[in-house]
Amino acid sequence: MTAYLEREGYSYSATTIHKYMNTEMGLHSIVRPKKPGTKPGKPHKIFENKLNQDFLAGKPNQKWCTDFTYLFLKNGDVRYNYAIIDLHDRSVVASITDRHITSDLAVRTLQKALDSQLPAKGCLILHSDQGSQYTSKAFTEFCESVHVIQSMSKAGYPYDNAPMERYFNTLKNECTNIYEFRTEEELYQTVEEFAYVTYNHVRPHSYNDYRTPYQTRMAA
Repeated sequence: MTAYLEREGYSYSATTIHKYMNTEMGLHSIVRPKKPGTKPGKPHKIFENKLNQDFLAGKPNQKWCTDFTYLFLKNGDVRYNYAIIDLHDRSVVASITDRHITSDLAVRTLQKALDSQLPAKGCLILHSDQGSQYTSKAFTEFCESVHVIQSMSKAGYPYDNAPMERYFNTLKNECTNIYEFRTEEELYQTVEEFAYVTYNHVRPHSYNDYRTPYQTRMAA
């Protein structure tokens, strides 16, 4: 927030911003709903970590990260968002929210990303955790068919996929945790607008020296 204000020609300390947000505006933190429990499936295939926390990419469509997160409707029903970001500029290249957490959803999200970006065959690494959707026969065979190289984090080690964790934190802190969604259509539309409009085109990102992902991508 402070860095953004400085871009606009204003300069305030974090303490001042905190005082006005809490005392004057009555803004406070939001408690997130608890994650629903899941049962891990038997992996079809597990891949080595080809990134090893090297989250730099000199060009677009060299290294992508993917993961899913839980989102909630007002009545407590859960929905699942799959997203893929490009490590070159942290842009969201694909995002789909659905009712079921399946390998099919993972395949559809990757296909959406490939359709929009057209990366060179055999030159793209897709990094994920060892979730059953990514280790499933359907997903691993799909990656092979489209010449995508899979990479996976060490089990139980979220730091290996830190950029995805950061994106989902931003999505929730600046979007889904602020509103109540009565219908899944409202949720789906809001998440898509945040990913493709606000996050990619409007919101400055510290990784990009406070340029937007789109500005960085166009300069590549």
